[in-house]
Amino acid sequence: MTTYVTGLKCVFCGEEYTDRPMFEGCPSCKTKKFVSNVVPVYDYDALSKIISRNSFENFSSVWSCPELLPVDTKYAVTLGEGGTPLIECPTLVEKEGIKLYIKDESQNPTWSFKDRLCSVAVSKAVEIGATKITIASTGNHGASTAAYAGRAGLGSVVFTLESVPETMKIQMGAYGAKILATREPKDRWILMKECIEKFQWYPTGNYMDPPVGSNFYGIEGYKTIAYEICAQLEWDVPEWVVQPTAYGDGLSGIWRGFKDLYELELIDKLPRMVAVEPFGPLKKTLETEGHIMESVEMGSTIAFSIGASISTYQGLAALRESNGLAVVSNDEEIRELQQIVGRKVGIYSEAAAVASVLGIERLKEEGELKDGETVVSISTSSGLKDTKMTGERIENVPIVDSKIESILKYI
Repeated sequence: MTTYVTGLKCVFCGEEYTDRPMFEGCPSCKTKKFVSNVVPVYDYDALSKIISRNSFENFSSVWSCPELLPVDTKYAVTLGEGGTPLIECPTLVEKEGIKLYIKDESQNPTWSFKDRLCSVAVSKAVEIGATKITIASTGNHGASTAAYAGRAGLGSVVFTLESVPETMKIQMGAYGAKILATREPKDRWILMKECIEKFQWYPTGNYMDPPVGSNFYGIEGYKTIAYEICAQLEWDVPEWVVQPTAYGDGLSGIWRGFKDLYELELIDKLPRMVAVEPFGPLKKTLETEGHIMESVEMGSTIAFSIGASISTYQGLAALRESNGLAVVSNDEEIRELQQIVGRKVGIYSEAAAVASVLGIERLKEEGELKDGETVVSISTSSGLKDTKMTGERIENVPIVDSKIESILKYI
């Protein structure tokens, strides 16, 4: 199958390009302080003749509607990603009339939503003949990159941080990646960029400073989250979609998915997007009228997967286009919510993933949620990614014997 991509377009200035790898952003508007990602442009006239709501009836995989992806399906590298459950959570809603759903992305092959990105990005790598894949990651993106590179028969190198939990390093290593750790976050980008230039390695994520965002082909994989949400809600588009956010890849991709459906006249409204971030660079930038991304001081956070001192224009654009919001998370509230979601819903989410539920709490506090509205929280990854943090709040397991009297004081 040939793709329906007609070219590329800059998210900021609109400059158009032929379809080719442009992982350092749009050169037309790039400055020392600013860079914007590009996105594929599709032939919607042709797509409208072959795609309908029926195309999403049995949407069980990222590749269920390949016409909306930028890769020829004969190069598809897949582990069965996508088709994750959308779980209604009435026990988490105090306000009557509000419907809350959690999109449980921990059900993907490597337990995170990054599999959607990496399936498409690595497929494109195979299509263009790349031989080695690389990524700078604190865990989820690195594990997924390694898994899909392995599936494709390609080598992978992951630049991570010395401070990353051992469980993350173990998972990345289990898929065969060569893991190299730095002490400073930006050192990873410096090394990654040099290896790309010197050895022609293929990146699945960002290596630019300021950041541009991840591999723009891969980000298209996140569009499928929007397709699934609409199909699972029987085409009743939610008013809000809440996404844990660092560099805005998921935020941008999901928003583009809703725009695809709107452009194809399969939905008649669009949701408002909400970014949840530990330190607030998007929130700070939204408060300005400019396009230059604001930086903030970065401390420590248990939501390390989304910890960033600066975000990207693609994320800012998704918020502004959707009339969305950015809210800031809090570690102690995340700890409490992780247990509440586990106990009341039955989903064990990573701290960064729980941040999306905290985002809903922020919407309540700010009076944004209205009666009758539907909100979808994207739970991006599994709590098994960092069990040490959870274990700090779980009681020690008591030792009992075969007599029932030995358990009475515990039950």
